Amino acid sequence: MQTEYKNWLCQNCGWIYEEKAGRPEEGIAPGTVWADLPENWTCPECGEGKEAFEIVQI
Repeated sequence: MQTEYKNWLCQNCGWIYEEKAGRPEEGIAPGTVWADLPENWTCPECGEGKEAFEIVQI
């Protein structure tokens, strides 16, 4: 079964979290979906919380 990964855009600074890529440098494995990120996770560029992100098509 192939997972359809999504991309999440920070509405504050424009940084994009790609589920497929994850953030290995932060201990977030590739393939980590948005719902599995910790609730207190913040944008690595501007520090905004998860509520500042929206799904975006690339």
